Amino acid sequence: MSLIPNPSKNLIIETGNKKYARYPVKTHIVTPKDDISEVVVRYAKEHLKSGDVVFIGERSVAISQGRTYVKNEVKPCWLARFLVRFVTKSPYGIGLGSPETMQLAVEEVGVPRIILAAFFAAVTKPLGIKGVFYWVAGSQARAVDGAADYVIPPYNNHVTKAPVKPNQVAQEISEKIGVPVALVDACDIGVWVVGKSRGINEKLIIQALGDNPLGQGTEQTPLGILREIKE
Repeated sequence: MSLIPNPSKNLIIETGNKKYARYPVKTHIVTPKDDISEVVVRYAKEHLKSGDVVFIGERSVAISQGRTYVKNEVKPCWLARFLVRFVTKSPYGIGLGSPETMQLAVEEVGVPRIILAAFFAAVTKPLGIKGVFYWVAGSQARAVDGAADYVIPPYNNHVTKAPVKPNQVAQEISEKIGVPVALVDACDIGVWVVGKSRGINEKLIIQALGDNPLGQGTEQTPLGILREIKE
């Protein structure tokens, strides 16, 4: 298997006066029947070198944990239907911009915290301050993924919660493959580290993967290898 960049994505990126390659790793379509650590071992381990870092899209981890739901089967409560009217729509992803994803966020962090997040967002939005809702609601809400046409079927019709115990999952995978592991929530406007093993430089991950070299569609590359390119 060759490791080549996804279409329209660069293989090499420069950050901190260093060059890094981001090799996307193609896999089968991950399902709730999969053990994500076994998926990583099967497809990535043979390609790893000392100093590498493996990064994994958090959606695939959540799917393997059974935390994905058919959109039409999610029943939004009144609060989810009310709050979604105030979410700024983004061309880069659904986020909490649908009643179904907002419902998952309510389930994840609870009604009091969601209401608190909405209150602070309402107060700060007129001041031009963005992202307060997600900051208050927390990473579990921010990592909720919506149904989207660009996601490979059948998950284009699913909504997904954040993975459970992401740091523990990352560490367990790291111990099986021998390199640090980061679980990332990546889109075309940035990346967030959802979970990490020992040895992860979070700042480096954010800088090196900011243009989202992975792919959730027909690319079938839910994980990748970050490798420093030394002259």
